[in-house]
Amino acid sequence: MGEIAALGAAFVWALSSTIWQRVGQQIPAVVLNLLKGAIALFMLLATVLILGKPLPAINPNILAMLLISGGLGIGIGDTAFFIVLKYLGARRTLLLETLSPPLTALLGLIFLQEKLSAIACTGILLTICGVAWVIAERTAETTLSSKHLWQGLGISLLGQTTHAVGAILSRAAFTQIDIDPLWTAALRLSGGLAVMLCFLKPTNLDSFKQLKSSKILAAIILAAFLGTYLGISLQQTSLKYSPAAIAQTLSSTSPLFILPLAVLAGEKVSLRAVLGVVGAIGGIALLLGLK
Repeated sequence: MGEIAALGAAFVWALSSTIWQRVGQQIPAVVLNLLKGAIALFMLLATVLILGKPLPAINPNILAMLLISGGLGIGIGDTAFFIVLKYLGARRTLLLETLSPPLTALLGLIFLQEKLSAIACTGILLTICGVAWVIAERTAETTLSSKHLWQGLGISLLGQTTHAVGAILSRAAFTQIDIDPLWTAALRLSGGLAVMLCFLKPTNLDSFKQLKSSKILAAIILAAFLGTYLGISLQQTSLKYSPAAIAQTLSSTSPLFILPLAVLAGEKVSLRAVLGVVGAIGGIALLLGLK
């Protein structure tokens, strides 16, 4: 169940990424992240109320872990992602995202004692290499200045580290309490929104005027539903039922789902990209326990 949920998160993130890339050119990263988080939090709270799922009694330490997890992974990590998109472009940004699974595996081993089998390690390696092979095909599409390159790399490394730490904290909470992933998603978003409010500048407030455009507002709501409401809920489900490294690896396969969308849009897919997908599918099959 955890592995399937992680792949589901990757799929909805692939759908939403095409929307974020367009909207992100018009609205600052911190404002965009704040908007999607607030919209998704409202949707999550409405969902748990409708389904009648009360928040269980939570130890203050576990509550702190979930809030900090959201502050790091969503507040800092997602904001960093939007900034790097502007500096390096979508493909380079997604390529750097492949650093998150190995970081998560290392932290999981150190802090959670999650030892992966040789088959699981092979599956993670194949999946990451396949995804990286697909993305790297077009990373030379534009020339970058040295300043933007190093700024993008530094911010991306910060983002991947906070994503990995956030995943480990969520996984640690799930190992100590039986809580619905919808609630952990809501708590993480609350922590993320608190951090994002700290980053908000008075000059960013002018960006909210663009919400008067019904097209931009509709795009943000749709992307928040797909990428944040569904995406984070599925990610939390994967972290509840799977080791952190496996969940993080499978949820990082969004580029594989972007390829069919590119084909539908009329783009040509090279043999190299197809081979990368095949390799990644082999890794995913190992992680799913298929023979």
